[in-house]
Amino acid sequence: MPNQTHVLHQGNTTGSDPAFVRASTSAAPVPFVPEIRLNMAQDAITLWEATEVARGEIGLPPPFWAFAWAGGVAVARYVLDHPDLVAGRTVLDLAAGSGLVGIAAALAGAASVRAAEIDAYAVAAIGINAAVNAVRVDAALEDVLDGDGAGAEVVLAGDVFYERTMAARFLPFLERARARGALVIVGDPGRAYLPRERFLPLAAYEVPVVADLEDAALKTTTVWKLAPAP
Repeated sequence: MPNQTHVLHQGNTTGSDPAFVRASTSAAPVPFVPEIRLNMAQDAITLWEATEVARGEIGLPPPFWAFAWAGGVAVARYVLDHPDLVAGRTVLDLAAGSGLVGIAAALAGAASVRAAEIDAYAVAAIGINAAVNAVRVDAALEDVLDGDGAGAEVVLAGDVFYERTMAARFLPFLERARARGALVIVGDPGRAYLPRERFLPLAAYEVPVVADLEDAALKTTTVWKLAPAP
């Protein structure tokens, strides 16, 4: 995501969240990952404003759950093209947003998929999107960054190094997951705070993105694997 601190913002959990998601989005194939359909919004700014009205709060992060962000798209593409990475394994989709990455893992044969988010709209969207794709993804409304991934064999994250403070939390989490033996894969479209020296590149794609939310129509996005600690 762009320069926002959504992981620190714990959204409220009103029962209308699924209804709001359905009313604000429509299902369509994801560009570059057409095997997956997501409920996505047409207009980022309009939905952003509607979310603030619905919650009665100003200054909320963008509705990241309503769009396919470049980092997640790249990871989803890579997982679908390399199902052996997740097949038969337990998977954690970190800062899951729409659930795109977790859905890709489920379609690729993961034994189980858990999606961690801190926004109730995102959790609702994950449930809706998993149903659209006829897979199971267990969405959890919690900040997991003080842990190590709770035993997941594979930790997947799309576009999480977008802000300095958040990078300072994400990297230690990913390092702890890697230290206990998890495979850690992230997608990144050139964000400033990705510590590239800690990662090994696996693939790079030209990913179509929402122009309202990014600075270009295409973003060169790399899929990285966290290397062992030096």
